[in-house]
Amino acid sequence: MEFDTISAISTPMGEGAIAIVRLSGEEAIEIADRIFIAKSGKRLREMKTHTIHYGNIVDPKTEEVVEEVMISLMRGPKTFTREDVVEINCHGGLVSVNRVLQLVLINGARLAEPGEFTKRAFLNGRIDLSQAEAVMDLIRAKTDRAMNVAIGQMEGRLSNLIRGLRQELLEILAHIEVNIDYPEYDDVEEMTHQLLVPKVLNVKKEINTLLQTSSQGKILREGLSTVIVGRPNVGKSSLLNSLVHENKAIVTDIPGTTRDVIEEYVNVRGVPLRLVDTAGIRETEDIVERIGVEKSREVLKSADLILLVLNNNEELSIEDVRIFEAIAGMDAIIIINKTDLATKISLDQVKELAGNQPVVTTSLLQEEGIEELEEAISSLFFSGSIEAGDLTYVSNSRHIALLNQANHAIDEALQGIDQNLPIDMVQIDLTRTWELLGEIIGDAVHESLINQLFSQFCLGK
Repeated sequence: MEFDTISAISTPMGEGAIAIVRLSGEEAIEIADRIFIAKSGKRLREMKTHTIHYGNIVDPKTEEVVEEVMISLMRGPKTFTREDVVEINCHGGLVSVNRVLQLVLINGARLAEPGEFTKRAFLNGRIDLSQAEAVMDLIRAKTDRAMNVAIGQMEGRLSNLIRGLRQELLEILAHIEVNIDYPEYDDVEEMTHQLLVPKVLNVKKEINTLLQTSSQGKILREGLSTVIVGRPNVGKSSLLNSLVHENKAIVTDIPGTTRDVIEEYVNVRGVPLRLVDTAGIRETEDIVERIGVEKSREVLKSADLILLVLNNNEELSIEDVRIFEAIAGMDAIIIINKTDLATKISLDQVKELAGNQPVVTTSLLQEEGIEELEEAISSLFFSGSIEAGDLTYVSNSRHIALLNQANHAIDEALQGIDQNLPIDMVQIDLTRTWELLGEIIGDAVHESLINQLFSQFCLGK
């Protein structure tokens, strides 16, 4: 498969030590040769692959030296895209790197679309679709755990497992096909319902194992939307600052200081949290504060985790009880703050209202109880063997949806077996399962979906 030559800036925009302009395609080396003069006097086309060379970028029309650069030369197929790749390492200023890119484009390259380098790696067979998606997961990873999951998927951990399941299904389907097309062959074992059940159940078991990791995997990939909620002046902003380890929110003794929703990402023992500090929920005549309170009630509905902060130095109020009612049945941790002050709150009443929701005590002023809170958050979402390092996590929403569909299709096949339907009817559902698993790694996927997936990548990747 041949493509035109593309180019883009592959490093973040802004000032830095180095910026990289990447080219990929059949004419990548030729285009770079038109604007690069090596100090050695050699042309790039004469140089060995996977080498780096010092020289200048020169405008061919004016012979003006534009930049002093290092150029990495990599000939296909031993490159990320399996095409010839040239990377021009410039000084990291906006003007210099853009001038180099413009020269590259004027001399024959086309500006790459978002994710087009990775798309070419997929289309040229270097990686499958799940591995390509893992590239963006790696870039967006917010914790070490999320990064390790993405690296495992990039290395083909999920792909190999899916291919193994598809191979098992293919062998079953081939056996059924032989029975249907060549019933007269005595030396081929007949694929009966009895023989089919254990083989199908084995595939279903593997799919279910993957689905069991999906909730944890999705959390690692996307983070938990975590809302800090409570009445004014109970310590919500102090909690945000304690978890973030810096003063992001204003902390005062004046109730109603937080008027809007404040968001911040934080890593709590490998669990990425998108922390949302809300305005204190109470009845108020202040128009601005009332708008903040309404926003607080809105974000509660979409939260993955609620951190309800209560004041140890006050009795439970009607507002506290109403918040408990609003978060009933949700994943929540109840935090009794200000334990450095006299206890006026009823712990028994709190535990009764909390039900199964864990209760933690803290004194954020004296930095006490934070470790217990972090442990409670980690235990709530990552407990038991699900945390094992040898598990293949499924974190992508598209993969999870396809696995659920495949699980449904294989259930249909098992129901057909239970109802003693003809074997060729069962074959239809097994074929559908095989196709759905293929969509995960890109063996059976529509071009429009491929374009949509890669359009979400950053430019230059």
